[in-house]
Amino acid sequence: MDTKSITEKAKTSSLYLRVLNLGLNWMIPFNKPHGFKIVEVDDYRVKTLIPYQKSNFNHIKGLHACGLATISEFTTGFVLVNQLDPKSYRIIMQKLEMEYVYQGKMDAFGEFEVSKQWMEDNIYTPLKTKESTVVICEVKIHDKKGNHLTTGKVHWQVKPWEKVKTKID
Repeated sequence: MDTKSITEKAKTSSLYLRVLNLGLNWMIPFNKPHGFKIVEVDDYRVKTLIPYQKSNFNHIKGLHACGLATISEFTTGFVLVNQLDPKSYRIIMQKLEMEYVYQGKMDAFGEFEVSKQWMEDNIYTPLKTKESTVVICEVKIHDKKGNHLTTGKVHWQVKPWEKVKTKID
């Protein structure tokens, strides 16, 4: 699947946004039962949905802590993958920190944004002198009424493929 091309078209087309979401469900089958969706995408920003549905419930019918953590990982990771050439860079989650503020009882949305300058300062420049770099991506999840549910800090290690020592089989 050519995610770059589809993502570019999804910025202005609801059809291609649906195609992108279908493709992501196929590429990341773990997320499919949760119904995660990208609802808006721009060059350096994405807004995602974690629907209030049974597969995302905890024991008191609120949005499950692990689902909220997973949508935080997905949201930040998508922006980075969208910006970095996957043939040149490997990203891997190093650490995930979650702060839970309010119980989610309806659809909720995550939003993450970087800039061209942020990419330069935090990834490209450090990799000129280091083997890898770790970026901390903060994402806040709010429900559809605007209640702040969580703040996630996803630590992503970025490394050029030529510096990766483990091989993919």
